[in-house]
Amino acid sequence: MADAFTGLRFAARQVAPIPLAAELACDPGELLALVGPSGSGKTTILRCIAGLHRPAEGTISCNGSIWYDASRRLCVPPQRRRVGMLFQHYALFPHLSALDNVAAALTDLNRGEQQQKARDWLARVHLEGLEERRPTELSGGQQQRVALARALAREPRALLLDEPFSAVDQVTRRKLVRELAQLRADLRMPIILVTHDLNEARMLADAICILHHGRTLQRGTPDDVLTRPASVEVARQIDVRNLFRGRVLEHDAARATTWIAWQEKRLEARYAPAFAVGSPIAWMIPSENVVLHRRDRPSRGEHENPVAGTLTECLALGENTQAVLRAEGSNDGIAFSVPTHVAHRNGLRVGVPAAVSLLRDAIHLMPGE
Repeated sequence: MADAFTGLRFAARQVAPIPLAAELACDPGELLALVGPSGSGKTTILRCIAGLHRPAEGTISCNGSIWYDASRRLCVPPQRRRVGMLFQHYALFPHLSALDNVAAALTDLNRGEQQQKARDWLARVHLEGLEERRPTELSGGQQQRVALARALAREPRALLLDEPFSAVDQVTRRKLVRELAQLRADLRMPIILVTHDLNEARMLADAICILHHGRTLQRGTPDDVLTRPASVEVARQIDVRNLFRGRVLEHDAARATTWIAWQEKRLEARYAPAFAVGSPIAWMIPSENVVLHRRDRPSRGEHENPVAGTLTECLALGENTQAVLRAEGSNDGIAFSVPTHVAHRNGLRVGVPAAVSLLRDAIHLMPGE
């Protein structure tokens, strides 16, 4: 029983216990990040793929083999799917050494082959010399490396990562993210990562799938999804701060520009002729594309959608300062950030007047609610 698709394909529907109406596909060697709030179905999807849960309707296939088909009552058991899973709480055997934890996954090999392959994988995750330590003698990051080595040692057809770095401190988390990014260059299997951390998804993923109430809202590259969400619902799921309402004024094909009205201002955006003139729209701009007008060095960019107002927030967070500008004649706040030394040089603080430019090509239009 096979189909022609190489990689992992998933489609499932159910009403309970967690509603699902989701579809996704992940190619060999691709890392797909599932992002959404708690209860959006992310972990349930992983459990379905691993064979630990059967959705009421749907199909699951991997590299041409059908693992699940509800209409035919076909369900390949978990052990035959050969899926590698990495959990946030490691799930190691506490009475076994790191070496034996990895070897335990290699039941199809003899003892000598198990030990050698386990040593090789522990070396690949930078745990040489720690093979005989038990989990309680390892740090959280080291335990997660053992769990990753165990998941990969059995040469899985797909790798599922369920918030694998959430139980470690931030320094260890950054190290593990870097190591996974380096390691996955040699992995030719579909990889699905569940995470709440959009920065983590942006660093690691080839594609992001936004889920809400079990529904697939949008799938695309990290840049597409995070800077060009398909709807206001997606924009809210990815916590876009600069999300506003407006109206289309006109289209200028020759200048590849669409003009919109916002708070009695006229802004130019990228050409978006799909939105009819006069129609209400939602629009957003990433905070990194809001440019402060600097007092010490004016630039030509200050003529691009300039907005003046008063600072209502100004918070120094180490090297960067986050600020919010309330536009003149409006209650809308525009969030942006600048290096802290720039904030000091320009005298930024709550209550002072300031001005910013909204970069034209970064303004993204969406259907109005």
